[in-house]
Amino acid sequence: MTAPAMKQANSAAKTKQRVSNEQRRQVLDLRRRHSLREVAEITALPLGTVKTLVSRSGAFRDNEQHHALFTLPPISASTETLPSVPELPPQEVVTGDKEVDAVLWLRSIISTGQVALIERAMEGTKKIRTPLDVLEKRYRDYLVATNPGHPFAAMSSFGFADLDALATRAIERHRLRLEGDARFGDALLADTEAESFCIAALRGLEPTGHLGDFDKGQVAARFNAQPELLPHTLTDCLYELGYWDQLYRLRHAVDRDARGDSAGLVRVRPAGADPAPRQGRGAGGVPLPGRQPARRHGRVRGNSLQPDRVISPINYPRATAHNQRQRRQRYT
Repeated sequence: MTAPAMKQANSAAKTKQRVSNEQRRQVLDLRRRHSLREVAEITALPLGTVKTLVSRSGAFRDNEQHHALFTLPPISASTETLPSVPELPPQEVVTGDKEVDAVLWLRSIISTGQVALIERAMEGTKKIRTPLDVLEKRYRDYLVATNPGHPFAAMSSFGFADLDALATRAIERHRLRLEGDARFGDALLADTEAESFCIAALRGLEPTGHLGDFDKGQVAARFNAQPELLPHTLTDCLYELGYWDQLYRLRHAVDRDARGDSAGLVRVRPAGADPAPRQGRGAGGVPLPGRQPARRHGRVRGNSLQPDRVISPINYPRATAHNQRQRRQRYT
């Protein structure tokens, strides 16, 4: 063996000998907040040694078990036979103003999300001679006059004339509804495997915050007890956030479809005309503007890459998943 080769072997052996278990833990802990070069400088270890320790630990590779848990079911072909010609919603006399009622009917057609019906509705708007923004004002005046003092009466007419935006939302909601059915069938609102995991992990915790939040330390401790399902990388964190976001979107599309469109079509009944709707909802149980369920997900922050802790991007959706069942019951 040549002198340079012997010197290199001896150096490697010495480096290997002076890396204790405590140093290994320190390297992995520092790596969660610092770059490889910074870790090497802090620990006074060679950069190559730091890279080797981090790579062999496996703590900074994507967690496939975590990905499997937070993956939506695959899309399957639907066996449901849809009607070849969608049925038109019935025409109703709402305000007594024929043109305003005509627009309300066209909006109900557009809200179905059926492209064929939407095209017919958009053609029908061309037959209305009065500008839509003028009809929106007439509709707003009707709501205010028939619901004196109601704080949301005028708000429910906002966007009344913007049929293009309504069509865009309706088509997307219809697409999400079909996707939800293709992925979950009749089990879309049932607890998923990920939600069951979160419910089990947080069972017994009591809210401590002013907004009914859980103590972050207690939440982290519960999830840390199952390290095999924790995110290892920023990619894992983003993947799980995407899961919660898409699950919400699929469920909310079905929920809004079941309750009707709340963007500009809320019809507030005059006092005494019908039994009072539930608090925060318009006629027929349709939520009034500003009372839509909040999206339950966190934000990726600068210190989010900490595989040994359940922190910012994961805490909030996981900590709220345990009461999904109660929340869905309130909104259905």
